[in-house]
Amino acid sequence: MTDLAQMALDEAVAWIGTPYRHQGSMKGVGCDCLGLIRGVWRALYGCEPELAGPYSADWAEAGGHDRLMEAARRNCREKALDDALPGDILLFRWRAQHPAKHLGILCDSGRFIHAYEGHAVTISPLISQWRRRIAGVFAFPDFQR
Repeated sequence: MTDLAQMALDEAVAWIGTPYRHQGSMKGVGCDCLGLIRGVWRALYGCEPELAGPYSADWAEAGGHDRLMEAARRNCREKALDDALPGDILLFRWRAQHPAKHLGILCDSGRFIHAYEGHAVTISPLISQWRRRIAGVFAFPDFQR
């Protein structure tokens, strides 16, 4: 694991217990899954790579295009699932042919950190129901401050 990946993982762990808040991205105050990644990014780089803009809870179903995947490809380094390491970003899609709609940060080969509605930021086991929905794996880009 690189120093940057360790920093990302350490920061994500510090968010555990942050309440779920749609469109939130403040550690200890509230975040959603994208807000967790945005907050980790700010801790690593000092600012976000691009503005997320407002989004509704059903944005992926309503919009049709794969906004999360497109943003991840613009700003991160895509990896094969077999090459995933702790500190990498995981994107999930609920159904084939649908846009990715959830994100988390890999802790180890069997767990990941994420925020989801009704729960605080937590570590969840990467059981088969999650694993088979992984749509992409991305590393944070080389450290530049």
